[in-house]
Amino acid sequence: MAEPIITVENLSKKYRIGMREFKGRTFRETIVDTFAAPVRNLRRLRQLTRFDDRESRGAYDGITAEGQSSGDIIWALEDVSFTVQPGEVVGVIGRNGAGKSTLLKILSRITEPTSGEVRLYGRVSSLLEVGTGFHPELTGRENIYLNGTILGMRKTEIDRKFDEIVAFSEIEKFLDTPVKRYSSGMYVRLAFAVAAHLEPEILLVDEVLAVGDVSFQRKCLGKMGAVAREGRTVLFVSHNLAAIQHLCPVGLVLDEGRAITYGPIGECLERYLSLTPKTPASAGESQPLFEKKRAVLTGIVLENDRHRTSVLLCCSRAVFIVNYTVHRRLANPYIRLTIYNSHGLAVAGIATEDTGFDPSPEVGKYSLSCEISSLNLVPGSYHLNVSISDDTGECDKKYNTCPFSVEKADIYGTGRFLTSRTGVITLKHSWR
Repeated sequence: MAEPIITVENLSKKYRIGMREFKGRTFRETIVDTFAAPVRNLRRLRQLTRFDDRESRGAYDGITAEGQSSGDIIWALEDVSFTVQPGEVVGVIGRNGAGKSTLLKILSRITEPTSGEVRLYGRVSSLLEVGTGFHPELTGRENIYLNGTILGMRKTEIDRKFDEIVAFSEIEKFLDTPVKRYSSGMYVRLAFAVAAHLEPEILLVDEVLAVGDVSFQRKCLGKMGAVAREGRTVLFVSHNLAAIQHLCPVGLVLDEGRAITYGPIGECLERYLSLTPKTPASAGESQPLFEKKRAVLTGIVLENDRHRTSVLLCCSRAVFIVNYTVHRRLANPYIRLTIYNSHGLAVAGIATEDTGFDPSPEVGKYSLSCEISSLNLVPGSYHLNVSISDDTGECDKKYNTCPFSVEKADIYGTGRFLTSRTGVITLKHSWR
């Protein structure tokens, strides 16, 4: 096996967040505070640049030697380790605040780590904040050279790629206009066009596909795919799970600054979806039980392969779990689940009587699992209405429960993503 092009060992980064200001309640306290301010400010300046190991562990009952609470120190990254082989495309995913951008800033040498080691073998370029380095008074033509130089391109390299950059940005008509007169969309187009034509061995990309209109996002995604096929090593941060799934065979999942999964992208997506915060409805909390009911629904939850979640990829496996209690024996009971979209349209219904399954009429507590191997709903938001009934009528019903969303995905293995279109389901098909 070739030597890794990126090696990260026990990488950690901590920050000191804001400190509360003292405000005097009396005139005397205000005077004393004014004279004490220079000494206090010097002490704070030292605190911003120095960390004590005892601080981070909450010594002195959570108060540091300087009198500041250890809660004012946060770990953006904590003991992260992984290696990347040459030519690998790694998708970095995680919730907001998980440490993804901090990781890329350290790899780009913008930020120094608190501890740990990073070894990079090759020229590194970063697309962290599209448009950084643009000057509003300069024209688009001049900013191409300025921004390209800031990103590490030589003038000869910019000259060679100038026409490609202009063609990609689609703003040739406004090339000699100061960028302060550009719309936000035009600004983003030009900025990404410059950054996308870098030729490094290692490319770090942070959420650049979240900007621009739909057609330009598709164009950017195609460019990222071309970069990956050229054999460059790419670390790609995005909340677009469909793009991650298509571009990245390998994934890294960060949660609260820790690397919790590193491996095949399928496993990483599954773990990431399991981290989705649960809403009260999806957590299966029930209404107070009424003994007069013959049976009551006590909770409805959604799982993917192994984890409770409220987010699914299009056409992925889904398991609905219905918890219920039977208080008096039922006559031929059945349970129905109806899926509604955000417009209140019933898009699908499933019931135990469809397959002849007996959900137990006897008194007791039960948990019923309904597995759907491929939930063929188009991307969007959905919820359930769930009922339990028998031959004598309806026993209990829950409305607008178990909310969940379906995200875009490469569902047919073609590299194309299903988007919202006419209809509410997608059918696997082929053309001849």
